[in-house]
Amino acid sequence: MHRRGWVVTLAGMGLNLALGILYAWSVFSKQLVEPVARGGYGWTKTQATLPYTIAIACFALMMVPAGRLQDRLGPRLVASAGGILTGIGLIVASFATPGALAPALVGFGLLAGTGFGLGYAAATPAAVKWFPPEKKGLITGLVVAGFGIAPVYIAPLSKHLLATYGVSNAFRILGVAFLVTATAFSQLIRNPPPGYVKPRAAAAGPAAPAHADVGWRDAIRTPMFWTLYAQYACAATAGLMIIGHMAKIVAVQSGNAIQAGSVFVALLASFNAGGRVVAGVISDYIGRAVTIALVCVVQALAMFFFADLNTIGGFVVGSAAVGFSYGACLALFPATAADCWGTKNMGVNYGLLFTAWGVGGVIGPTLAGRIADSTGSYAGAYHVAGLLLTFAFVLAMFSYIQVSVNLPGRELTIRLGKRAA
Repeated sequence: MHRRGWVVTLAGMGLNLALGILYAWSVFSKQLVEPVARGGYGWTKTQATLPYTIAIACFALMMVPAGRLQDRLGPRLVASAGGILTGIGLIVASFATPGALAPALVGFGLLAGTGFGLGYAAATPAAVKWFPPEKKGLITGLVVAGFGIAPVYIAPLSKHLLATYGVSNAFRILGVAFLVTATAFSQLIRNPPPGYVKPRAAAAGPAAPAHADVGWRDAIRTPMFWTLYAQYACAATAGLMIIGHMAKIVAVQSGNAIQAGSVFVALLASFNAGGRVVAGVISDYIGRAVTIALVCVVQALAMFFFADLNTIGGFVVGSAAVGFSYGACLALFPATAADCWGTKNMGVNYGLLFTAWGVGGVIGPTLAGRIADSTGSYAGAYHVAGLLLTFAFVLAMFSYIQVSVNLPGRELTIRLGKRAA
């Protein structure tokens, strides 16, 4: 049965490898803003960002009902629906034209975005339920790493399909391929049977112990929920801003001297996936809150310096820092949700928390697109993102530092709590 848990974990990773086309959107976006004579659609940066932004919003909003459905009906059916909608959505998007934005909005934005939410909501909770609390960070990191690393193969594949077959056929080919593969992986994602006893794990470190299972109504009444919500929204704003525009950012800031934007999309994705696994493991040892604080600091520094990047070496470092830090958050927040409110209702609890990612995903790419359209530079958007990450760092540290005051005894006690989440 323990071996079955690893099958579910790897199947969840495989499903996310298909759903991760969301993170390769900047390759399509770069082509869509090109003139029709050069194989593009002549859309503005804001127009080319809109399907991606709608997909993020649908992804985040769908996580709540999807989480509840998978808690009640099981993850296999919900994941299968996600795979089917993702494939159909890409096929519908293939009917977009230079003068018709609607098919991309409906196909990639609404249908595929809904599919992302259904599939993603089903994979992580199912895998976590097979393992002891000491491995929450590791298992969560492995499952969501599939979504993060997907652009490593999707970005160059998409670039090849765009150059060879054009925008419409590229969407169509990817739609059919992901319809088949995502649905196939979904059949292996299942919850443990009733009465299943999780295997014991060797002592790993001071990660938070298992908590009593808490329903969503009680979870959202806690200050911790809203503190985590704000941190997640700030981190997502910065990360998705870069991911959604990476290929175009490279071209703009290098003065079109560097045209290999898809390479940096893939590089960012590699570190995105690595951050999910590495940060998940680290947080099992030193605690979630301090790990969140550390990655927010790294990403804030990267954002403040991102406008100065214009060389291959600079973009490598920038992509690595942003990708790793953003990816880390996608493993840390679901693990924290499980720590705080248990795994029984993790689908809906994390689904509600995940809407913060959607808030950041709508704000970040849209803000970057509008600032770039009006000023010709992404610098202003970077600075806003850096300030938001600084705020997230402060919130994370407040949850890690416990302060108590004894007025009669005139005592002020400050205690660092590694288990504070």
